[in-house]
Amino acid sequence: MKKVFVAILFFLGAASLSFGQGDFLKDSLDNYIKREMNIWKIPGVAIGIVKDGKVVVLKGYGVKEIGRTEPVDENTLFQIASNTKAFTGTAIAMLDNEKRLSLDERVLKYIPWFALKDPNATEMVTVKDILCHRIGFSTFQSDFLNWNCNLTEEELIKNMRNVDAKHKLRYKYGYCNMGYVTAGAVIKAVTDTSWQDFFQHRFFDKLDMKRSSVYYSKIVSDSNAAKPYTLINGQLVRLDYANIDNIGACAGINSSASDMTHWLLMQLNNGRYNGVEVVPETVIKTTRNSYTINRESAIPSRPYNHFANYGLGWVLEDMYGSLAVSHNGGANGFVTNTTLLPELNAGFVILTNTDANWFYVALRQQLISYFAGQPYSNISAAYYKRFETNDKKDQEEIKALEDKTKSNPKLSVSNDAVAGKYKNAVYGEIEIRKTKKGLTMYFSHHPFLKGELVPTGAETLLCKFSDPTYGIHEFPLEIINGKVKSITVKVNDFVDYDPYRFEKTE
Repeated sequence: MKKVFVAILFFLGAASLSFGQGDFLKDSLDNYIKREMNIWKIPGVAIGIVKDGKVVVLKGYGVKEIGRTEPVDENTLFQIASNTKAFTGTAIAMLDNEKRLSLDERVLKYIPWFALKDPNATEMVTVKDILCHRIGFSTFQSDFLNWNCNLTEEELIKNMRNVDAKHKLRYKYGYCNMGYVTAGAVIKAVTDTSWQDFFQHRFFDKLDMKRSSVYYSKIVSDSNAAKPYTLINGQLVRLDYANIDNIGACAGINSSASDMTHWLLMQLNNGRYNGVEVVPETVIKTTRNSYTINRESAIPSRPYNHFANYGLGWVLEDMYGSLAVSHNGGANGFVTNTTLLPELNAGFVILTNTDANWFYVALRQQLISYFAGQPYSNISAAYYKRFETNDKKDQEEIKALEDKTKSNPKLSVSNDAVAGKYKNAVYGEIEIRKTKKGLTMYFSHHPFLKGELVPTGAETLLCKFSDPTYGIHEFPLEIINGKVKSITVKVNDFVDYDPYRFEKTE
């Protein structure tokens, strides 16, 4: 769901590095993946590739956990995050086809308590709107609260009415995870079951996806599950699994490369798997209609790619003259991709267990290029060059912030004046407590998280979050007549782009 957006924005002119003549898939894929995993510092990768109705590649590479020898295999579980959205979009389209709901009907018909801050938008927003990212929210807006928090699904949906949408309804694309959380509630409202059970009975059971599930507890307890990692100062650091059961309809599926090939085969066979219709062909087509323009024109570095639109849980693009139907997923310690090339009767899934890599999108492009009959060039090398440049810039910025603390600057007010409770209309409450070391921030809806605060100036504090997913950032204080009025909190962009102003309440 998350870091993927940073990576997907870039495609670089690929540096030529030929493996020689031959078939890349048959002759070079293994060596290519192993080499690039080492360069990118990826502990484990799983990949499944289908072509002409058959699984042609299904393999794991590397290890599930650093320091142990158990290898990643085709059945190893990963959190596939926003690849879940295609399942939710397909489920809604199935219910539309069964006349149990209408994509063009208002959300209010199915969830009477649903509301956005703009009452006109509340009245008009449709089921289709919440699925194709056009309700007015900007990308990741409000996700600082939503991601890995302790609120219920219903509480999070009700909190959408507190968000000041950046755009008007249907005015502009803005990737909104809460739209899909709301879609999960719609499924529950129009069926006799939950969206979780709907997935199990209508998808996992019928597609023989025996390893797949939608609950945090399933991946935590599974003996064949990849562990999540990130990079800190060039070193891999183990993360905790994100508990996203409460937003699972947008990002909650755990799956394996093997199971996901069953999903690919069904998608590429017009909804049929092992000769049985699982999803009607008309539903498959409905999910791949372009409902929202994501990018209207070609980027100069991508002359083969002229547009990017959004359907129902799928990104739709032209690639070398063929349609590419795909989605990425990003969770704490995982980035993944699912791609369908319907006109080439090919598709693949790529699963990785570190969120600090762009290799998964480079390999996606490498495979698209291969199936489209393009000459080989090492796309991963080009991505890595840009990744290194960006990472170096990020580290320099963090070092500059940390250097500001070395002269032991003092706030213009005492720690007692800063300590207290603060509130934001969207997030809720945080608290800053005075400790022996200084000041520590606590988050009411993320009880596992805290931030150590150190002055960088008279009115600024450097925050180092206990979970590296949230980053290292400088927070400005608003001080008037010697009293603290507010603090502005920022987390990493791949969680939420927006700063949050918290007003002091006591």
